[in-house]
Amino acid sequence: MTGGRSPIRDFAGSGLSRLEPAQLGGLVTGQLARLCEVVRLDRADTETYVEVLADSLGPAAERSLALPPPSPTLLSDDHTPVEYSLAFLPGSTPALRVLLEPGCGSGDLAANGRTGLRVIREMADRWNFSTDQLDRLEDLFFPAAPAGAFALWCALELRPGGVPAVKVYLSPAANGRDRRAETVREALARLGHRQAFDALPPADDFPFVALDLGAWQAPRVKVYCTHESLAAEQAGAYSRLAPDEGRDQTMGFFHTIAGTGNDGAGGAADDARGPLTRRALTCHSFTETATGLPSGFTLHMPVRTYVEHDGQARERAVAVLRRYGMDSAALDRALAAVTTRPLSDGVGLVAYVALVHQRGQAPRVTVYVSSEAYEVQPPR
Repeated sequence: MTGGRSPIRDFAGSGLSRLEPAQLGGLVTGQLARLCEVVRLDRADTETYVEVLADSLGPAAERSLALPPPSPTLLSDDHTPVEYSLAFLPGSTPALRVLLEPGCGSGDLAANGRTGLRVIREMADRWNFSTDQLDRLEDLFFPAAPAGAFALWCALELRPGGVPAVKVYLSPAANGRDRRAETVREALARLGHRQAFDALPPADDFPFVALDLGAWQAPRVKVYCTHESLAAEQAGAYSRLAPDEGRDQTMGFFHTIAGTGNDGAGGAADDARGPLTRRALTCHSFTETATGLPSGFTLHMPVRTYVEHDGQARERAVAVLRRYGMDSAALDRALAAVTTRPLSDGVGLVAYVALVHQRGQAPRVTVYVSSEAYEVQPPR
């Protein structure tokens, strides 16, 4: 377990004084408060967002960290129901996001989903955004006896002003693993993207469908695809974006994060197509319904899989950030905000690094940072 710093010393009158560092809510709100400082959110916004995080976790926020995690969530390696990410662009402060499982303390998957939906609708009432897109999919993703590994995750992009942008993640396995592709196709069709499924690449699994809710300039429907073995050339081709530069950037990013140079060394297997990664994700974003083509592509690389310890993961992430002229020092400050442990003492703090291409926008890089509330994975 990480850190013993008090999360509430700056918010003594905020109602968070009930939480202690030895409780799940106390630890993660402390981490979030320090991360808000890294991205230069002011005190009022920080207080709002740490309270939202604590409230969204419900009774699990007061759960002692001496107990097992509230559920075996797949949101993180150690089953902490919270993960952070920083989205970097050149010449600007990174955007901070927090991903959480609102129903993590529920007794079963159906109750988990009901809790998640309730929390999202409470957010919609608070921040005055529509849940119409989610409502169209409720019976599809929340059956009476759901299957799958999770019901609903929620991501908040923490913006100045105290009003976040909201994303929800839904499980295509809700109706059974054998119906995942069918469920994704039906979800896209209900949202008006009837041709979109045919634009997706070959995939081993469809782990998530995500929806942008609230104040997004161009709300997206996103489909995530798992690729158990992926070569750089495939990743470039799967981008489905017109500019050759985007494909070249994707391939260069692949090699940097996987540690696969010209000699193929680093943590990936080889075949005739070149080095292969394990457990990579691609994400395909759809914003318009006329063509059925994606407007965005993201390659998510599980950097923790390709390194011995987090010091190496940090080096690879920094190499990508510097290549694109982004603030790598902010990543170091963020890691220090989450844990005081030496990076070489574990692996998984830096979980994923992603390269994002969205039509009409500069590439951005997202680094995913684990809370490690329950366990630090030993270095390999």
